[in-house]
Amino acid sequence: MCGAKSTDIFQMLLESARRRRELRSELLKSLGIKEYFTDGSISINSVTCRGLECKLCIKACPTNALYWGGGRVNVVEDLCIYCAACVLSCIVDDCIRVSRRRLDGKVETFSRPGEAAKLLQTISSRRRINLVDRVFRH
Repeated sequence: MCGAKSTDIFQMLLESARRRRELRSELLKSLGIKEYFTDGSISINSVTCRGLECKLCIKACPTNALYWGGGRVNVVEDLCIYCAACVLSCIVDDCIRVSRRRLDGKVETFSRPGEAAKLLQTISSRRRINLVDRVFRH
């Protein structure tokens, strides 16, 4: 190792993550999809999933990030926009778990249709209130 250039594994990981984010952004932009979250994760509990019986989450996914393969529902994370459509359509509580970080840093995690619906209603209510405030200020 004498004289060899040392490898900074952390720098390599950071660069890899940066390239992956750039590629994801380009991919979603080419599909005409706007990102609302800085990052997120999605997981499917294959023990509780009834995918073979319903495949509702696959049908609900607007980006085709969910697909059937190998006898179960799978996820292409680079296509997932963490929109909650899959959780809202799932017939099994705690089967699909989505965690997402908003641009303001707030993290939202949900795995039940009721939780996702309540979250979306809260967001819609805030938007309506902001819109009304803007209208009455002018």
